[in-house]
Amino acid sequence: MEENEELNDESLENQDESQDSLVKVTGMYKDWFLDYASYVILERAVPAIEDGFKPVQRRIMHSLKELDDGRYNKVANVVGHTMQYHPHGDASIADAMVQIGQKDLLIDTQGNWGNILTGDGAAAPRYIEARLSKFALEVIYSPKITEWQLSYDGRKKEPVNLPVKFPLLLAQGAEGIAVGLSTKILPHNFNELIDASIKHLQGKRFTIVPDFPTAGIIDVTNYNDGMRGGKIRVRAKISTLDKNTLVINEIPYGTNTSSLIDSILKANDKGKIKIKKIEDNTAAEVEILVHLPNGISPDKTIDALYAFTACESSISPLGCVIEDNKPLFIGVKEMLERSTDNTVELLKAELQIQLDELEEQWHFSSLERIFIENRIYREIEEEETWEGVIQAIDKGLKPHISHLKREVTTDDIVRLTEIRIKRISKFDLDKAQQLIESLEDRIAQTKHHLEHLVEFAIDYFKELKKKYGAGRERKSEIKIFDDIEATKVVIRNTKLYVNRKEGFIGTSLKRDEYVTDCSDIDDIIVFTQKGEMMVTKVDSKVFIGKNIIHVAVFKKKDKRTTYNMIYKSMKGGPSYVKRFNVTSMTRDKMYELAGDKPSSEVLYFSANPNGEAEVVTVMLRQSGSIKKLKWDLDFSDVLIKGRSSKGNLVTKYPVKRIELKEKGVSTLKPRKIWFDDVVSRLNVDGRGELLGEFKGDDLLLVIDQKGIVKTIPPDLLTRFSDDMIVLEKWNPDKPISVVHYVGDKERYYLKRFLIENPNKEEVVIDEDSKSYMELVSTDWRPRLEIEFVKPRGKDPKPNMEIDVEDFISVKGIKALGNQLTPEKVKNINVLDPLPYEEPEEQKTEDIEVVDEEQIDNNDDDIGTKNDSNDQTSLF
Repeated sequence: MEENEELNDESLENQDESQDSLVKVTGMYKDWFLDYASYVILERAVPAIEDGFKPVQRRIMHSLKELDDGRYNKVANVVGHTMQYHPHGDASIADAMVQIGQKDLLIDTQGNWGNILTGDGAAAPRYIEARLSKFALEVIYSPKITEWQLSYDGRKKEPVNLPVKFPLLLAQGAEGIAVGLSTKILPHNFNELIDASIKHLQGKRFTIVPDFPTAGIIDVTNYNDGMRGGKIRVRAKISTLDKNTLVINEIPYGTNTSSLIDSILKANDKGKIKIKKIEDNTAAEVEILVHLPNGISPDKTIDALYAFTACESSISPLGCVIEDNKPLFIGVKEMLERSTDNTVELLKAELQIQLDELEEQWHFSSLERIFIENRIYREIEEEETWEGVIQAIDKGLKPHISHLKREVTTDDIVRLTEIRIKRISKFDLDKAQQLIESLEDRIAQTKHHLEHLVEFAIDYFKELKKKYGAGRERKSEIKIFDDIEATKVVIRNTKLYVNRKEGFIGTSLKRDEYVTDCSDIDDIIVFTQKGEMMVTKVDSKVFIGKNIIHVAVFKKKDKRTTYNMIYKSMKGGPSYVKRFNVTSMTRDKMYELAGDKPSSEVLYFSANPNGEAEVVTVMLRQSGSIKKLKWDLDFSDVLIKGRSSKGNLVTKYPVKRIELKEKGVSTLKPRKIWFDDVVSRLNVDGRGELLGEFKGDDLLLVIDQKGIVKTIPPDLLTRFSDDMIVLEKWNPDKPISVVHYVGDKERYYLKRFLIENPNKEEVVIDEDSKSYMELVSTDWRPRLEIEFVKPRGKDPKPNMEIDVEDFISVKGIKALGNQLTPEKVKNINVLDPLPYEEPEEQKTEDIEVVDEEQIDNNDDDIGTKNDSNDQTSLF
């Protein structure tokens, strides 16, 4: 019983303690969680700024050095050795080692180490081998200047940081997720980092941008020095193999061919793009063939691949490193500067150690020479004690050591006593003197390096580039990307229907009236009989308002589509006419275009994609003393204003009906189109080179270096290849002059032709593999100059000028042309053309288009103003 009572007392005390401990959990949690978070940040996820390694990577590299004998080691053996330093499982070490090996910089690999292009993993550690690369051996290790610490169990010593003399962190990149923070440092180009380090040492400005092992195309406009808030856009390199085939040769960083193909197939299943099949021929290089169905535009599909698949991705860098056991957020420029400055300090430390060793070697060599040359060793023959021996040698040395740079110590004398008799007997005074002189030269050279440390560091970096820079050229191409509007490139994957009377639109109303094909991301613009307008997203069924009069896919910022409308704002009230565009709006907001009265009504409406202005007949009801019951109204007499404008008064009398009398022609000026060489795309925003003013049927002339000539419509979605040499507005009457080299004849020929089949692609040079296009001119009357090769021992033939118009007449596009000369040609130059007055283009009478943004700046949605005073009667 007493024992039970004692137990009960103990349990009560434990219960009280447990109740007390509930109060302390917060403190425990705070301490324990902080310890755990600190451990993850410092010991696992984030690299150190000093050497660019995470602890597991540093321990792997240290183990590789300990095992290094020039031969390959099994990765499993390296992993086991690393476990002496790393208190974690073998799987995490093996994965970290494979990642280092795949970067092809520090580890010389053998066996199947996986493929970053396809996403295939490495073979098991027992099947693959590794050794340190020559670069790693030269750059990473220097035991004499390394700071050491005990391993986790106290049995071994490991480096606190490796003395890395290179911006390794930026070359390899780093990624890690810790507790409360993460890091994402992107890889940069090996040679560019060295060049930047040299510029920093020279006091010059520099910039560095990422370079990815998967290559691809990158837009670094918003890189933000690799800090938080920056962004890099990465694209696959896609080209057109033929009209039904696209080929992907480079992929974005962070993807592989498997994930890329999956994203393309998923986009195809969702109806965003339309493809026939995909072939993956990737081996050492990426090659993915995307086969398209007939009638699908390759250019549009390329844009769609960027818009809807992993062919384009955004990467957000975050520069976070460990410094003094604390996380530090810095940009890549500062990382490189710190790394370079650290390299200089490491080189200085190495040089200082080297100088100390050389001076020590010189000191002992000088002592050894004095000891042997002056036969001081004989003076110890009579000595019976060790102290006497030391004193005798010290006494014998004193007359000869005045030139030494430091005092002779007991340790120096002890070393002299350890010289073997055989060495003394074979001592060569000349060789000893040569050794001392060579040591003096090396000491002077080392001191020179220390005095000119920056120049020494620059030479060090130049030597690294010379030895290891070959084959490490930039892989990722830097470009500025054009923005792709998803709605313009998405495949029309569904059908839109309308129930006009009830006021519904949607893709599920299959029993009602079909309107158009559309995509599931399109916006739809709808007008009702009451004069209301709404823009809404495509959906299965949406109520707009009864008596729908117009439904279409809405194009944002479309200044060419013009709406012509006659309406009355109230029953029995006057009628008005207006023309307007809809360039912007608030989705799902109802806009009242005919006034806010319940009895407002649209009497006539038309939507015109090119600003067409028709002629209509207005008929009035017989009422009172009206003299004119019928007349024509020409919409070209009405200015295009904002949608909120009241418009012009048509009549104050009741309208019986309005009939279309004559279809309209476009009242808009031809579109000015520019070519932006930065993104290789057309635009109407004034960027780049003006190509001209284009009407509906005007075409572009495109000629590339392969001799392919074609005319195409000026579609803003068209992608132009890098080897394009001519892009201009096509004039069907202007001849094209081409100088081409015919391979089988080994001669230059000149041809002149007109394009006979617009919209057809044709090759205008010979099909021989040695044939090529030398030059092309689209001037009316071009002139050429031929420079001839100088014959051996003779004067060169004078240059020959050719008037192309006289030399050859206009022939068919397939004609070979006339031979320029039988002589060997050095150069063919284009001279200034002969004068020619180009016939003036017939210009149509254009109606002025009023920019609605100038009319009004008060409406948040569109920028138009209710022009209530604009009620001028047309009749």
